Amino acid sequence: MNAVFSHRPVLRDQVVAWLTQNGGERYVDATVGGGGHAEALLAARPAIRVWAVDQDPEAVAAARERLRPYGERVQVVQGNFRHLAALVPAAFRPVDGVLFDLGVSQWQLERPERGFSYQHDAPLDMRMDPAGDRSAFQLVNMGSFEELTRVIREWGEERWAGRIAAFIVEARRREPIRTTGQLVDVIKAAVPAAARRTGGHPARRTFQALRIWVNQELEALEEGLDAARDLLAPGGRIAVLSFHSLEDRIVKVRLRQWQEAGWGTVLTRHPVVPEPAERAENPRSRSAKLRVFARRAESS
Repeated sequence: MNAVFSHRPVLRDQVVAWLTQNGGERYVDATVGGGGHAEALLAARPAIRVWAVDQDPEAVAAARERLRPYGERVQVVQGNFRHLAALVPAAFRPVDGVLFDLGVSQWQLERPERGFSYQHDAPLDMRMDPAGDRSAFQLVNMGSFEELTRVIREWGEERWAGRIAAFIVEARRREPIRTTGQLVDVIKAAVPAAARRTGGHPARRTFQALRIWVNQELEALEEGLDAARDLLAPGGRIAVLSFHSLEDRIVKVRLRQWQEAGWGTVLTRHPVVPEPAERAENPRSRSAKLRVFARRAESS
């Protein structure tokens, strides 16, 4: 198993505590990744069983290896969590909790061939499921100026979206933009020098926007949350770890809507965030926010 998968998952103990306070036994890990959260859930009580899902086939293989000691208490399947209704069998329902750990994993970022990172020169891909039908290459080289601007502005929250889109369109007229390195060079040329000196890597927001577009992450999140809610037993819980404002906003609004509709209660008045020690140990955790919802205890 790749050593990267052994890293401590973000807010591991808090996630397990929030999900298992209801004393349940059946849990869905909708984004199992390397299996860290699922492993912690299985270790919490011998009666707990986990149905684990991930759209990345390499993550599925790594999770199966890591969770092998738990035998039949865990099943790991490949699929997008927007299809939870089809991925979780009737025999496992209703469930006592569902976990979403959103975004791209550090392991995916550190695999250059996946094309997620602006730190490596690699094919311009960004598909979490390599069998997906669209890639970053497609949008960068075939998307209109208007679509590129919209995607980069809305999903990257990038103030220089128009300039970046214009520079992309001009660069691809000369030759296709095939690699992440080529795209980074275009973005650096588009962002004014003064802006490049602040706010982190100048390509960070654009790469986020492209990844969200490629994997339809925000649409999938909305559909996945609704599917998870429908799987819950009375008193069951949904815990969501988000890492940027677009995801967190969707989660916050959706959970509040459910509460207002009488489905249950938002348990986290304010999101749970990592303690300073965890942020120092794991820099990826710095932007993490955990929100938790509980379905009404009585049947609706």
